[in-house]
Amino acid sequence: MIVKDELQLTEAVLAETERADDPRVQEIVQALVRHLHDFAREVRLTEAEFDASVNLVARLGQLTTASHNEVRLMAGSLGLSTLVCLMNNGTQEQPTSANLLGPFWRQGAPVMAGGDSIVRSPTEGPPLFFTGTVLDTDGTPVAGAEIDVWHASPVGLYENQDPEQAEWNLRGKFQTDDDGVFSFRSVKPSGYPIPMTGPVGDLLTALKRHPFRPAHVHAMVYKPGYKTITSQIYSHDDPMLDTDAQFGVTGPLISEYVRHEEERAPDPDVTEPWYTLDYTFIVEPGEAWLPTPPVSAKAESNEPPG
Repeated sequence: MIVKDELQLTEAVLAETERADDPRVQEIVQALVRHLHDFAREVRLTEAEFDASVNLVARLGQLTTASHNEVRLMAGSLGLSTLVCLMNNGTQEQPTSANLLGPFWRQGAPVMAGGDSIVRSPTEGPPLFFTGTVLDTDGTPVAGAEIDVWHASPVGLYENQDPEQAEWNLRGKFQTDDDGVFSFRSVKPSGYPIPMTGPVGDLLTALKRHPFRPAHVHAMVYKPGYKTITSQIYSHDDPMLDTDAQFGVTGPLISEYVRHEEERAPDPDVTEPWYTLDYTFIVEPGEAWLPTPPVSAKAESNEPPG
């Protein structure tokens, strides 16, 4: 089709999608074309702005490496990750325990026994004893579920970002018992700023947004017969709950990190104040699947991507 004008151009592109064999592929691509063209027309995108936009998209890919995922970071910063999660999990009557995956999950964390510590190298911070329970939508315990857990250190870095942390520090994989319970020991995480040296940082700066995330622990629940969910359990008193740079905080994911000072800790060697965190995960019947790991290796230096 020979293009006559901007509206007929959209029709020409849509016409070329009709040969797709997969109806879902056709539906998605057609919607993408319509919305993308309408967006460009709505803002009357200039050639210089289009050039800058293409360069930004290219840079997202160029900065995505084995130890850093700028694309996932941008999806979270635009609220897209949380939107997709909310559309695909839970209902108004049964709020979801699911949350955005984030850019820091690594596949292959060491399998550990209940109650084991995921601290693998010297990591300052108050001791944390986590107990999780996995239930189905009827309230029945889900035994034999695999739980991947990971979180940032109290200095605000995941182990893949920090060569000074041991391999797999603050990461581990556990299994629920017959009561649907799993537990582990760690250190209390803190909030942290997301990396700001790439396009995501440029966007936040242009919009006068801060880069901080509230403190949280990640957990991915996997068992055949149930829809895989990823959760981030946020501290109830974190000052960044209302302004999370990744728009990840939902009501059901806020929990209390309980401080203990005079009580005896589960580990008798702990003599300092310590914390407990208890959380119940709700899983729905559905397909069990694992996402593509956003990162797969540790950074070689502390230099931020840029």
